[in-house]
Amino acid sequence: MTTAPLHVRAFGPSDGVPVLALHGVTGHSARWQVLADALPQLRLIAVDLRGHGRSPWTPPWHIEQHVADALAVLDALGLERVAVAGHSFGGAIAVHLARTAPQRVERLVLLDPAIGLDPQDMLETAEESRADQSFPDLASARADRAQRWEGIADELVDAELAEHLVADGDRFRYRYCGSAVVVAWSEMARAALTPPAGTPTLLLPATKADFVSPSWVDACRAELGDALTVTEIDAGHMVYLERTAEVADAMRAFLTP
Repeated sequence: MTTAPLHVRAFGPSDGVPVLALHGVTGHSARWQVLADALPQLRLIAVDLRGHGRSPWTPPWHIEQHVADALAVLDALGLERVAVAGHSFGGAIAVHLARTAPQRVERLVLLDPAIGLDPQDMLETAEESRADQSFPDLASARADRAQRWEGIADELVDAELAEHLVADGDRFRYRYCGSAVVVAWSEMARAALTPPAGTPTLLLPATKADFVSPSWVDACRAELGDALTVTEIDAGHMVYLERTAEVADAMRAFLTP
């Protein structure tokens, strides 16, 4: 597998509880800043996934490569065992990471994970994502993001554009590889796996999204028993941006008991 290092941002004190943070498709590591600010007890180690942000865009882009990339980050930082937080596609990667290397994952935090999604839906979403995703000016990009992120504070919308939007000729595009995104939608259509038995897991489903199926939650309960904590968040898919304080409270109680 390709082993070029990922771009890493670390938030919080050097002696904080280390948490590897994995963003969702089309995202980037800086999105975790707002949650890190609300959780000063943690050392959030946030990566740009392969094909995203300032990390290498070279393939392969399948889940096994993302897992290998995450393990390489832990190795480079000398971290033997950490908590792992994943949002959306990052949640799927986190589950696979825990199953691939359970000795490296102390706890899991799954923020509205995108795992085991309907293949037909993923086909349609992947096809839609092949269209040109660019904007003629910053105002158009901001209006689109504000519409997509309804209910999220204006300053977070502005921060997203400042970090993630780049000029490309006479248009503006987000800093991710479209081909990697198409593959990610395919990977989210894989059969859903649960975290491995014995791994303490905090699941935070978004009640206003439909990524987390009740049948998968039931499968997680059967596999994990008392090791699973489920806390529903009354929000859309971007749970930690829309309900930062609520998500932070749940993570604080789970990660720093």
